[in-house]
Amino acid sequence: MKKTDKKREKAIVETLTEVCESALKDVDGFSWVTHLVNYNAFPQSLTIICVFETQLRLAQARALNKDAYLRDIICHRMDDIGVKIKDANRSILFDTEEDCVMENRGQWQQRFSVKYGH
Repeated sequence: MKKTDKKREKAIVETLTEVCESALKDVDGFSWVTHLVNYNAFPQSLTIICVFETQLRLAQARALNKDAYLRDIICHRMDDIGVKIKDANRSILFDTEEDCVMENRGQWQQRFSVKYGH
């Protein structure tokens, strides 16, 4: 990883940590956020995944437009650090701990590889 990529990675992690702290307070059922990226194809390869506890909690959040809220705050915060997200619907995805347990026996790395190609 190049020095500029390391700096960018650090900024993304710090930004998503702040987003996570806000979302834990503001969005019922939200658990955590992570990202996947290939810096050889940055920023197009950046995928941000917001994880909820269950499908029910995710559905409830969507019914209250909290998915749009999360996409908005992520886009704004990323913009603040110079990372432009052109298509939030493609780059910011939602998943659940429940689905990972059922489909991948709780193995997130396997899930990321299979479901998101990382």
